[in-house]
Amino acid sequence: MSLTWLVWPIGGALIVAAGFAVVVVPRFRARERERLVAWSAARAAIGSAAISRDAARGEVAEAERLLARAEALVADRGGTAAARTAADCAERADALWRAADE
Repeated sequence: MSLTWLVWPIGGALIVAAGFAVVVVPRFRARERERLVAWSAARAAIGSAAISRDAARGEVAEAERLLARAEALVADRGGTAAARTAADCAERADALWRAADE
């Protein structure tokens, strides 16, 4: 009879731990997926900007600076915010090169 009082606290702790895991694990997975998608979008935007740079007839200094900043952010491997900033810089550089060719 002395061990029965030990079963209830252990069971309660297991239930609390399981509840915690049910809440936290999906959040970690979603955050990781969001990070991977952001970095994928940043790399795609940089690739698109590089193609526009290669196809451009002239040089656009601001676009070069933006693309260099985006590539530096990718090289530093920051978080999701850095990936979004890199994608934004690359998209603006791409737009500048496309506008320069018109």
